[in-house]
Amino acid sequence: MRAKRRSPLWVGIMKQLVQFVKQEAVLSAAAVLAVVSAFAVPPDGKYLGYIDLRTLAILFSLMTVMAGLRRQGVFDRMGRALLALTGSALQLVLVLVGLCFFGSMFITNDVALLTFVPFTFVVLDSLGAETREKLALPVVCMQTVAANLGSMLTPIGNPQNLYLYGRSGMGMGAFLALMLPYTLAALALLAGWAVWLCRGGSPIRKGAGGPFLAPREGEHPDRRIIGMDAALFIVCLLAVVRVLPYGAAFAAVLAAHLLADRAALARVDYSLLLTFVAFFIFIGNLGRVPAFSDWLRQVIAGREVLVAVLASQVTSNVPAALLLSGFTQDVRALIIGTNLGGLGTLIASMASLISYRQIAREEPARKGEYFKLFTLANLAFLAVLLGLWSILTYLV
Repeated sequence: MRAKRRSPLWVGIMKQLVQFVKQEAVLSAAAVLAVVSAFAVPPDGKYLGYIDLRTLAILFSLMTVMAGLRRQGVFDRMGRALLALTGSALQLVLVLVGLCFFGSMFITNDVALLTFVPFTFVVLDSLGAETREKLALPVVCMQTVAANLGSMLTPIGNPQNLYLYGRSGMGMGAFLALMLPYTLAALALLAGWAVWLCRGGSPIRKGAGGPFLAPREGEHPDRRIIGMDAALFIVCLLAVVRVLPYGAAFAAVLAAHLLADRAALARVDYSLLLTFVAFFIFIGNLGRVPAFSDWLRQVIAGREVLVAVLASQVTSNVPAALLLSGFTQDVRALIIGTNLGGLGTLIASMASLISYRQIAREEPARKGEYFKLFTLANLAFLAVLLGLWSILTYLV
């Protein structure tokens, strides 16, 4: 028999590269843009000034702390405790959606969806096939919208808020006041959707979903790790509001997890951090190309909210925030625009892909139906919130 011919080394490398690009499309695009821009502006000493170390340090610290708490099952147990109080389909939906809406304000939209969407399928499975069939797609869609809109209230709710909050120089109270009207409107819309979905619903028998309320077998949370991460979360918040130096928070989080919970460090989204670095380089270089920077400033001027919403639809709201922030001083408008811009297409907020992947895994035959529902719901929410923005702008 003839021996099988081995594929050339370069074929294997190309396959791995293609796989990496598929998995990290945003990082790959950001890296390409950074490299291309370097041909226009060759690397020099000014490159170091592009990097916003404060944003990177706080973002790393928050992601590490959230990874530690999630690894200990803190958010999962919180959800189980709340669900134990439900007695109707409406209460169940409100809790599942509320966990994403309010949780995302503090644990970020990504972590909220990573935690509570899989948990939702556990809950629905315990209530029977008919309940799962009726509620799975709309509830996951509502959770995705809830996570993306609840997270807009706080600087730590999502990465672009943390970055823009740092650039704006705003106080915490001013940031909350800026986004509160949109957050309250979103909450009212979600509550109305839940009521409509559960109209005529029958009560859920106590104990019908018992298995998902009980602690998981083999769970042994480390109270010391939980206490450490809770304390470090407060340290991170103090760094966000500029009470503590961000370097001190970064050093405390890194040292504590190196000593006590190295596994949490492995769960940090380093690709997001590298995406920020690549975009910082790209934006910094664009700012040194007068013809392009002048043109972009003219396009954005006075249209920050609408341009941010539109840019988010094709790049997602984090890259849109990073890109546009280099060419306008109206950071408040960018905060509104990039948060509302998380609605719309499936990639407008990369967190939405978390839910879509879960649907594709749990309900593969219905992922097309979910995509239609997701798109319609997002466009409806976006239209209402942009209408609210128009009214508030007119009143001011």
